[in-house]
Amino acid sequence: MTFSLIDTHAHLDMEEFDSDRLEVIYRAKEAGIRNIISIGIDLASSLRAINLSQSNEGIFATAGFHPSKAREVTQQDLVELEKLANHPGVVAIGELGLDYHYQPVDKKEQLRLMRLQLELAERLGLPVVIHCREAEEDMLSVLVDWTSTTQRVGNQAPGVIHCFNGNSEIANKYLEMGFYISIGAYIGYPSAKHLYDVIRDIPLDKLLIETDCPFLPPQRYRGQRNEPSYAPFALQALADITGSTKETIAHKTTENAQQLFKLN
Repeated sequence: MTFSLIDTHAHLDMEEFDSDRLEVIYRAKEAGIRNIISIGIDLASSLRAINLSQSNEGIFATAGFHPSKAREVTQQDLVELEKLANHPGVVAIGELGLDYHYQPVDKKEQLRLMRLQLELAERLGLPVVIHCREAEEDMLSVLVDWTSTTQRVGNQAPGVIHCFNGNSEIANKYLEMGFYISIGAYIGYPSAKHLYDVIRDIPLDKLLIETDCPFLPPQRYRGQRNEPSYAPFALQALADITGSTKETIAHKTTENAQQLFKLN
């Protein structure tokens, strides 16, 4: 049985899809993927994501700078980012955040770039897509400060923590701030068993599904390119771990994504 899903984090603009992008999009639709959020990581990729949203029904875009770009982003780049973010196809700011994995770490530049993008999201009334890798302490500090001072309309959530890989304490802190938590097929890896109890504790009304394609393919396709049509593998893994039915998870995660990104 095919379930309706939303892939909330895909990099469809990347060169890995240059040879068969339309076929990838077609396969996604055949697999029940009703919407795909194509994620920007710099000006060029944000623009490509916007162009994809214009030419393909059901695809939406984000605009933002990945933390790996922190050293090269200029003030003019930020001006251009705001222009892109005003496009009607853009549903969030990001992928923004902190990544302390690679050494040496440019913490000061990353923190500055993240704060500037959070300010932009607040100014435009858009949610944020957060990337956090080995930077939980600084991330929580910045987000607690931001969410405590940010004015949001109604019950609008501040955003989503993409590709979550933390413990229950960290998850609860994100949830307390109102963030959604996004999970991909990587939770089906043998090395991900430590996440099972954490995932079980996340309320269904705060979960999203993603692929992060072309990265992090399902276990069956390790070493190969990931793509949106593989989102059902994340659905199956979530059902196996939580004990909820695939139908329930598909319905709720789709509803959550529609609400966060204000999808038509």
